[in-house]
Amino acid sequence: MAPGEKLPIAKAINSSLRKALENDPKVVVMGEDVGKLGGVFRVTDGLQKDFGEDRVIDTPLAESGIVGTAIGLALRGYRPVVEIQFDGFVFPAYDQIVTQLAKMHARALGKIKLPVVIRIPYAGGIGAVEHHSESPEALFAHVAGLKIVTPANSSDAYWMLQQAIECDDPVIFFEPKSRYWGKGEEVGRGIPAPLHRARVIREGTDLTIASYGPTVRTALQAADASAEEGRSVEVLDLRSISPIDFDTIQASVERTGRLVVVHEAPVFFGSGAEIAARITERCFYHLEAPVLRVGGFHAPYPPARVEEEYLPGLDRVLDGIDRAMAY
Repeated sequence: MAPGEKLPIAKAINSSLRKALENDPKVVVMGEDVGKLGGVFRVTDGLQKDFGEDRVIDTPLAESGIVGTAIGLALRGYRPVVEIQFDGFVFPAYDQIVTQLAKMHARALGKIKLPVVIRIPYAGGIGAVEHHSESPEALFAHVAGLKIVTPANSSDAYWMLQQAIECDDPVIFFEPKSRYWGKGEEVGRGIPAPLHRARVIREGTDLTIASYGPTVRTALQAADASAEEGRSVEVLDLRSISPIDFDTIQASVERTGRLVVVHEAPVFFGSGAEIAARITERCFYHLEAPVLRVGGFHAPYPPARVEEEYLPGLDRVLDGIDRAMAY
């Protein structure tokens, strides 16, 4: 990959994995069908051919075993990058992640590090069957000892994955699969932002939208539509879910006085609830309206034919903006 080349998110992740494998012989990629097939989304296409079966490993269909093996490899000095094929498949590995991976560093009083990255294609919008469109980020963010990040564009996908692999702590790397093969963006130029830093991607003065992953594009569309009505909407790409960059959110809300948090996951006990609570505490005297949340419903993810009714699309985000501006 040449610096500045335009790549979709899937190819940016492939290039990032390739760079990590080239730079560090202790990096290994493992998961179901990541080798010969190149992954179900072709994100790991060509890596096994170039780096061999010992470093790009096709595993059995056993998520708990995959993560458990990665923990063992990390204990022996490797940096495993695990792919969970679909978001809904991660739950057999949940015990390994929350009781072993997240806690080993504290259990060993800091003497043991587990530099494991778990890549999870997540969220909906691809017309899939059950267990293929979940947004479980809040379940992992609740667990101390894990770092949770999610890119929304190709440049962040490239840099953030390398930063996650270099991190000595376990990182859950959520990839917005509905954006995998969207319009390509320039990758590999400049200096990457810190892994857990939120970014203002559109400036505004009347209201702030905070979003991440697949809903960032929807937030930008809502800002464009609001501009036609004379409203100036600022858009934040949070990028990191644990830790959350509350300082950047606070600075934005102090300028605009209003906040709408958007994510695909259910609103009930979602990450937006924590953001709303914290920002209400931090910005009470700056708020012109309560912090509002727009997200999925508190219901199982629906069949593909009605998923557009479930997902927080443009109309629902604009409705949140209208409600916030009405105060």
